Amino acid sequence: QVSLVESGGGLVQPGGSLRLSCTAYGFPLENYAVAWFRQAPGKEREGVSCISGTGGDGNTYYTDSIKERFTISRDNAKNTVYLQMDRLKPDDTAVYYCATVSFSRSCGGSNWPSKTYARWGQGTQVSVSS
Repeated sequence: QVSLVESGGGLVQPGGSLRLSCTAYGFPLENYAVAWFRQAPGKEREGVSCISGTGGDGNTYYTDSIKERFTISRDNAKNTVYLQMDRLKPDDTAVYYCATVSFSRSCGGSNWPSKTYARWGQGTQVSVSS
């Protein structure tokens, strides 16, 4: 069965860290650019970060609000993309989703959040609170 599964969310204090994982089942994740999105209660879904796939343009992207705090990476041997989140803030509280870019190994430039995404995970909750 083809699926994406996120894990690693939880409750953390401000200033803490979490590492989210996005693991693909049934297909090779390395063939796709992969993005992380998040959605907080009452807010629009927001693109967080994107990483190109094997053979893509090699670029990564971050939304301004998380630059210098979050790092996206991938381990093709584990068929997994990670989002390392450091110095977390209460505003980072949201459900985090990963998704694969449709038919592309590249994120597609600065407009990557608006691209078409073929597969989505079920999401993992991140809560930042003291």
